[in-house]
Amino acid sequence: MSRLLDWLDHRTGYRALARAALDEQIPGGARWRYVLGSTLVFAFISQAVTGLVLWSAYSPSSHTAWESVYYIQHEMTGGWLLRGVHHFMSHVMVLLLAIHFLQVVLDGAYRAPREINYWIGLILMQIVLAMALTGYLLPWDQKGYWATKVATNMIALVPLVGEPLQRLVVGGGNYGHHTLTRFFALHAGVLPWLLMLFLVLHLAIFRRHGLKAREPYRGPDALFWPDQLLRDVVACLAVVIVVLVLVFQHYPTASPEQPLGGQLGAHLDAPADPAESYSSARPETYFLFLFQLLKYLESLPPVVGAVLVPALVLLTLVLLPLVGRWELGHRFNVAWVVALMAGAGVLTLLAWREDHSGTSDASRHYLAGVDAARVHAERAVALAGSPAGIPPTGALAMLRNDPKTQGPKLFRQHCAACHDHAAPEGTDDPSQNIAAEKPSASNLWHFGTRGWIAGVLDPRQVGGPHYFGGTALAEGDMATWVKDALGAGMADLAGKELAETKRNIENVSLALATEAGLIREQVPDLETRVAAGRDAMINEFACIDCHKFQENGDLGQAPDLTGYASRAWLRAMISNPKHERFYPETNDRMPAFAESDDPDANRLSPQELDLLVAWLRGEWYEPNAEMNPPAE
Repeated sequence: MSRLLDWLDHRTGYRALARAALDEQIPGGARWRYVLGSTLVFAFISQAVTGLVLWSAYSPSSHTAWESVYYIQHEMTGGWLLRGVHHFMSHVMVLLLAIHFLQVVLDGAYRAPREINYWIGLILMQIVLAMALTGYLLPWDQKGYWATKVATNMIALVPLVGEPLQRLVVGGGNYGHHTLTRFFALHAGVLPWLLMLFLVLHLAIFRRHGLKAREPYRGPDALFWPDQLLRDVVACLAVVIVVLVLVFQHYPTASPEQPLGGQLGAHLDAPADPAESYSSARPETYFLFLFQLLKYLESLPPVVGAVLVPALVLLTLVLLPLVGRWELGHRFNVAWVVALMAGAGVLTLLAWREDHSGTSDASRHYLAGVDAARVHAERAVALAGSPAGIPPTGALAMLRNDPKTQGPKLFRQHCAACHDHAAPEGTDDPSQNIAAEKPSASNLWHFGTRGWIAGVLDPRQVGGPHYFGGTALAEGDMATWVKDALGAGMADLAGKELAETKRNIENVSLALATEAGLIREQVPDLETRVAAGRDAMINEFACIDCHKFQENGDLGQAPDLTGYASRAWLRAMISNPKHERFYPETNDRMPAFAESDDPDANRLSPQELDLLVAWLRGEWYEPNAEMNPPAE
């Protein structure tokens, strides 16, 4: 073995290289406070290794980036762990960088003859922050997209060169494919090589001048190997443990209510949508102090907080070696840097507190945005994992064609001025629970189901706020008949006659819900009861005196009950409620949304109409659930 090692050393000189690396003098002996530089190098190496593996599965395109990150996160073996380590290690790296910088200033390691190495360290700091910023956009999700858009808009504030520089970074006038590819080129190509170049220079100059230790030394000098190296290894292991704790905090725990489990490791928001507002966009934690500072300086021109103040602070850091030539100057530098870091910490805490306090309109708006973003993110993951998967047109098209996602938006825009869509006891999904500011028409929650229809046939409810109470129909023939025939009339019934009338009401509800195709539970003797309900509509309740039902009755007086609340019925009703099939005379306010043959002249496009109808009927994909087939 020794002969082999001798031969290898003769050809490579590895022993001399090892001695040069391990025989570094440690003035005053090995100490734990010297481990920060090594942990930073280790953090960068781990970022490079995990980044290269992630790169092998990542597709840098505005149509494929989110999709590839979804694959890494939810399908690639160990991908969620790999991405989680890469994500949280970047946070830890920035924190270590700040602590290392503070240590350099406290120890006076920026003073002669180490000024150049200190300035190189400042350059490294900017590169690390730039890598964090450029990596934020790469998942091409809502959070990264809008936060990066805010950050790059600040570039335009730079005097003289701001706008051309912004166009260069963004790749044109709009955020899109070229923005993503340029950020990816910077993040995975340019910046890592720049960091390695300046890191080599930093370490070379560091070895030239040696470690700056406080005097008097606490003990005899030592070598890097083995004492200091052991401490460095233990510190790097501690960094790994911290990162893994952060990753496993978000480890999935599946449950019947949440079969997909929680987010895996690092968060992945819904796909970036330039047309969708995003009120919860915030920079990463290490940039929150600047975000808060901009809020305090909003009365001044934006260039002051976004460009001038950061530039002046950076200039003061560059000048520290010149000011620190004198002992009084060094003390001033220490006080200044400590004040800066304390100020950044306080601003970060204030930003977090203002967002999460829930005591102000801004905080409540932000928290509502966070909840909405969580719902959209979970929905995107659910759809991507469905049997249909992500369509060739991309994940954004997947969400734009999803009734559960688009239905609430369309309802709020076109229907919520009059209608509620609110469960009596609320719902776990706030995006589906919509309350009108001034409800004046029927609550459309579970419209067309047997429960909803039973409420129409209930004398206590038909004239109430959930049905016709706020409309011209509150005193109409239907409400009057229900109150008289099924209210006062039933009060005079008893025994077999009362039970028969109640069964008729239940059977009519079943019959109409069958017309809608909204029977989603097992009902004993369903066909028999539906036939009985249809017979009751014609013979017992005489619904056909006003309504048309199948071959019975005439159009023009009250809504046609043939195919009631089915897809085709709802589509036609929303398109033109004044049609003779619906409310030709009694419609008091509902506009026509798609009556014109020219789609551009309608309030709703054909696709929007289909999405709204599907949402009202509850027809969308859910994991581990069967969607009721549409009734036409």
